[in-house]
Amino acid sequence: MLRPQLLDPIPELHEAARLLDEAVTAHLVGDRDRADNLIRAADLPVIAQWTESLWGPGGPWSRPRPVADPLPYLPAGQRSRQRMPGKAVLRQLVERDGFHCRFCGIPVIRAEVRARIRAAYPEALRWGDRNVEQHAAFQALWLTYDHLVPHARGGTNDPENVVIACQPCNCGRANLTLEEAGLADPREREPVRSKWDGLERFRV
Repeated sequence: MLRPQLLDPIPELHEAARLLDEAVTAHLVGDRDRADNLIRAADLPVIAQWTESLWGPGGPWSRPRPVADPLPYLPAGQRSRQRMPGKAVLRQLVERDGFHCRFCGIPVIRAEVRARIRAAYPEALRWGDRNVEQHAAFQALWLTYDHLVPHARGGTNDPENVVIACQPCNCGRANLTLEEAGLADPREREPVRSKWDGLERFRV
């Protein structure tokens, strides 16, 4: 039976999103100390563990389901030349899907917004080169653009083949097809709609 997501979200993901939303509100009214403390409070180790279980060793990407006539992995020269859609299509995808993962439904934040917040709060929003050196909530709630038919398997950048996904769901599936990952097609259900704005209102 096909599942909507690779792994059920944990409650701490939504708690972290709430803390980050409060942090942005505090920042916008000039309470930088409270904003800093809230960003730090959202950096929960249990979230890092959830994320690692999806994209780490032994994650779903390493356990494909056997399927009949699987799509082949294409040589680089036979794949779509452009790895990701252009900016206009990316904006269209966000407008269509909103700021929630189309698989697990958790709130997500664009990398550009994370960068703005990090510039203002570099100590609270740690972001090193390695996964363990990155803020757990911002890592898990990272908005990505996921090819349903993977790029490496011939997938295109057509908006119908790309959905908004959190980084763990995206990396947890990696280059598996939906069938190989045991996932239902997210296009067959409506995107999650809520008041979550992806922290887009943050301004320095």
